[in-house]
Amino acid sequence: MDLQEIRKIVELMNEHGLTLFDLTKKDFHLKLKKGADIEDLRGLLAGLPVVSAAAPAAPAAQGAATPEPAAPAAAPVAEGAEITSPMVGTFYRRPTPEAPDLVDVGSTVSIGQTICIIEAMKVMNEIKAEKAGTICAVVAEDGSPVQYGDVLFRIK
Repeated sequence: MDLQEIRKIVELMNEHGLTLFDLTKKDFHLKLKKGADIEDLRGLLAGLPVVSAAAPAAPAAQGAATPEPAAPAAAPVAEGAEITSPMVGTFYRRPTPEAPDLVDVGSTVSIGQTICIIEAMKVMNEIKAEKAGTICAVVAEDGSPVQYGDVLFRIK
């Protein structure tokens, strides 16, 4: 692959609002990322200490013991494995506005079952479950835009 072909790919990424391009051939691998890597940002944000904006305490009366500082609260750990978006588009929980949601919290899904729709360039793409289990959280909001790698559901 020459530089001209790579430039065309970058132009197409810009034109269609893509942030990730990954191409693998027998003896060639090209991975292009545009903007900040969301996984790196999540890791950085998770490592930051939580700062509370509490009002300063009044001076302690003489003879009163000062309370020990409380241990910092641990960030809540998300339960279940993540089901992430395989593409950029608009996330829908149902195939038509009148239809019921494809899955909900507590729904049992099997491998290959359609769990949501992602609309990309006026094409409705059925997203299938890659593992069997029970949906324990719906993370993405119905009708909202999603990026490649955004968490849609959690399954256990």
